[in-house]
Amino acid sequence: MHTLNIGILAHVDAGKTSLTERLLFDHGAIDQLGSVDTGDTRTDDGAIERQRGITIRSAVASFTVDGTRVNLIDTPGHSDFIAEVERALEVLDGAVLVLSAVEGVQAQTRVLMRTLRRLRLPTLIFVNKVDRAGARTEGLLDDIRRKLTPHVAPLGTVRDIGTPDARVTPLPYGDPLAESLADVDPGILAALVDGPAPAPGDLHRALAARTADGSFHPVHFGSALGGQGVAHLVEDMVRLIPPAPTTGATAPRGTVFAVRPGPGGERTAYLRLYDGEVTERQRLTFLRREADGRTAEVCGRVTRLDVIGGDGPLTAGNIAALTGLAGIRVGDRLGDPPRSNRARAGAPPSDRAPHFAPPTLETEVAARHPGQAAPLRAALLALADQDPLIHARPTATGTTALLLYGEVQMEVLAATLAQDFGIEADFEPGRVRLLERPRGVGEACEEYPWHDRTRYWARIGLRVAPAERGSGGVFTYETELGALPRAFHQAIEETVHASMATGLCGAAVTDYRVTLIRSGFVAPLSTAADFRGLTPIVLRRALERARTRLYEPYHAFETEVPLDALAPVSARLSSLGAEFTGTTGGSTAWVITGELPARRVREAELGLPGLTHGEGVWWSSRSGDRELPSR
Repeated sequence: MHTLNIGILAHVDAGKTSLTERLLFDHGAIDQLGSVDTGDTRTDDGAIERQRGITIRSAVASFTVDGTRVNLIDTPGHSDFIAEVERALEVLDGAVLVLSAVEGVQAQTRVLMRTLRRLRLPTLIFVNKVDRAGARTEGLLDDIRRKLTPHVAPLGTVRDIGTPDARVTPLPYGDPLAESLADVDPGILAALVDGPAPAPGDLHRALAARTADGSFHPVHFGSALGGQGVAHLVEDMVRLIPPAPTTGATAPRGTVFAVRPGPGGERTAYLRLYDGEVTERQRLTFLRREADGRTAEVCGRVTRLDVIGGDGPLTAGNIAALTGLAGIRVGDRLGDPPRSNRARAGAPPSDRAPHFAPPTLETEVAARHPGQAAPLRAALLALADQDPLIHARPTATGTTALLLYGEVQMEVLAATLAQDFGIEADFEPGRVRLLERPRGVGEACEEYPWHDRTRYWARIGLRVAPAERGSGGVFTYETELGALPRAFHQAIEETVHASMATGLCGAAVTDYRVTLIRSGFVAPLSTAADFRGLTPIVLRRALERARTRLYEPYHAFETEVPLDALAPVSARLSSLGAEFTGTTGGSTAWVITGELPARRVREAELGLPGLTHGEGVWWSSRSGDRELPSR
């Protein structure tokens, strides 16, 4: 039996979770259909998910069809939880992108499809809710070709669309499919031009090959609630999406894509395995890439192993829930790190790089009751382990700073703290996170107490210099490694990276190189605490001499607006500081592209419906940062 790991992706309310329920029910994995409205779905099992009726965390469920085990990963649809989608993409063999036949293509749908196409991830499109009033097919297919990808073809038709009697009939392979495939398949193009016409078998082989390499996307119609068209979707899911290739290596290699807390603080880690085998009681070593670019090791022994949808050891291609791994975090990798950070067709999912921008909204969280300050910090650190992108860190005022994607994520965190930890917390209004980079080179040195004003029994000399863009933080040595005990070296390096969380302007410092240029200690008086205490003082002096520049993040944007809305939308974007890179017009709409400061993106997005009578579509993603003018 081979395994497929399939992600269910969509914008909010397109019917992802309902489709997951239908797939599990139709194949005997659950006894009755759950409902988002009643809060009894299999994958949305969190109290907050059920209260709000939205998916917040990716969840895995499994069913078997025709000798294939299908692991379904239900992902969030709200853009505030895009980090969950990011992690799911790493472990997928293919995806089903769900659209509503009523609402059609949404901005979040376009963001997801761009990423799926860039990854060349095999993707089927499922147009849901064909039995709902207002459903449509022909106009929607035109929107899909124009807004998502031109390389699609419907594999079914809908009778009585928009009524409870809607029925889906599979289309035979014929000329319409051949003409669509000819755009991406040279063999089909040659057959259409030179003859003979491709036979149904030829079309099926071309469809499977082009779906597998991510260049073509079959479109299915149906209803998750009514079940129409779902059987045909499953049939093509198994026939057209191939399992990920393995290297045949015996050493285990995989990725932790989710971590869930358990009773007593125990954690359950969800591991997708690409090569090798993992068994209970096995000791594993995971590699973790820290935010500053360093690689750390996390070791532990598996005390319990539950293979999703199966039994026995975890084998290549499958997913399992592992317990007993203290300190495990999302993103930890088992075995050798990926050989490449470039997404490419045919690459194992673990070799794909992140494709969504990190969060840029920063907020400070404080306990409403002073006695809960320490438990709040512990709770936020625990939540940061489940979602490392929020980067929980203490501030000088005693609060905790978090990085978030949006206001909804902030509301969910507040509810999680109250329900799961019994802590009432207040969140400051979110603000865009700025960054600092060293301007030049600066050095500083501090000596022992009898040579200096400090009280620390340590000698530390540091040099701060700019590093390559995107490198994060780098720590190096000019002193001999044996000049200090290992614990003292470690204390200096860890404190340097922690201290760089706050620079001269109060923002986090990035793309820096700190070099230890002088060191010394006094035995037996010196301790690691002396080096941890002295390092921030020396580092600050060196940073002041190097000086820093302040940068703000920018987003590349694309907005599609009606013909009569070009002038007001352009004027509004210009007033917000947008720099335009292009304006293209068609018969029905204008597409405007450019770059905008991240702090103005939300304002632009919220103002778009009023300027376009609700017809404007907005898409944006992080495009880098720019230096703020000196004040």
